[in-house]
Amino acid sequence: MINLITRISVVGISVITASLIILLSAFNGIESMIEKLYSDFDTDITIRSTIGKTFPEDLIDYKSIQKTSGVVNYSKAIEEIVVIKHEKKFINASLIGVDSSFLEIARMKDLDKKGRYIHIVDGQPFLEYEGQSFGLIGATLLDNLGGYIPENIGYEQVILYVPKRDSKVRIGSNPFNTKLIDISGRMDFNREVNADKLVIPLKLAKEILNYQKDITALYVDVDPSYKNENVKANLIEILGPNFSVKTNYEKNELIYKTSKSEKIIVLIILLFIFILAAFNLIASLTMLFVEKKENIQTMISYGANKKTIFNIFFFEGLLISGKGILIGLILGYGVCILQLKSALLTMPNPGGKAFPINITLIDGILILFLVSLLSLLFSYLLVRFLVKKNLSHLKF
Repeated sequence: MINLITRISVVGISVITASLIILLSAFNGIESMIEKLYSDFDTDITIRSTIGKTFPEDLIDYKSIQKTSGVVNYSKAIEEIVVIKHEKKFINASLIGVDSSFLEIARMKDLDKKGRYIHIVDGQPFLEYEGQSFGLIGATLLDNLGGYIPENIGYEQVILYVPKRDSKVRIGSNPFNTKLIDISGRMDFNREVNADKLVIPLKLAKEILNYQKDITALYVDVDPSYKNENVKANLIEILGPNFSVKTNYEKNELIYKTSKSEKIIVLIILLFIFILAAFNLIASLTMLFVEKKENIQTMISYGANKKTIFNIFFFEGLLISGKGILIGLILGYGVCILQLKSALLTMPNPGGKAFPINITLIDGILILFLVSLLSLLFSYLLVRFLVKKNLSHLKF
């Protein structure tokens, strides 16, 4: 009976320890994935005017921006709400006109281990080809329009309806400029981008919107070895009070904070479950103490004191929990490595990518410390209570 309870204790501690490792590694993977999906498209830093929606592009000293420590690249941008039509379907979307450098900033041409584009589901990531302009559209947006990119043609076509700038609405007049756009690829970043964004060349956006020298934003790519906050502070000094400078974290602050909060909540819940599982350890040590009472009396008659008895049962508790923790560590990291190598679990996305797992040394040390500390406290407090209650006539 005691052996059965001891085994249950080991299994319980092993399962909870493994669960902690797997779930925290999964949350790390999700956090990294969210950071990559949002930071790739949103860029590290975005500069806008504090005075109006647009500003003359020559107001910014681009040479100073490029020379700023940590700045790798930048792209001028025009943003506008438009209507897209394909066959008989109309959908509102966010139009973004950018320089060709945006493709590098947004990692559009990055490949995975299998040689596939990470952020392109169908088609190719280019905005210009042989002097002709093309667009890149969100994967969900094109699906909702009922369009697709045929392999034999290599592009899809949509009609863009753009509001005329500074025009007055009159009866019988058309308030929109229309333009037929060739779509070269479907983008896959995050839900917002996939369902709402259409990227076209900056030159074409200026032509459609009748912008001469105005732009709405400047996207800045920062070297990963630099902190975005530090680069932001330097850019604020260069640009002055007429411009707003925000990092990608500030733009998506709620998403990042929610992800981290969920991770902390899951850790607390699993630690609480670990405490419940540790009651099996209490039962195991208690029954062992009761069963070995005769042996304890024999040891006392040979001169053993409370400290000796305490150490025997205390280290027995540590051995039981230590065995469970060790098995849990092996099992947890084994599952994580298997997921990384074999992609046992895939995500329900267009590319069927593997569920993200990110193993970190800090989380491993944290889990080992917490479960070891809890096991130590349970063993110490229980054995001390048993010894004090049943062997009150002895001294430590």
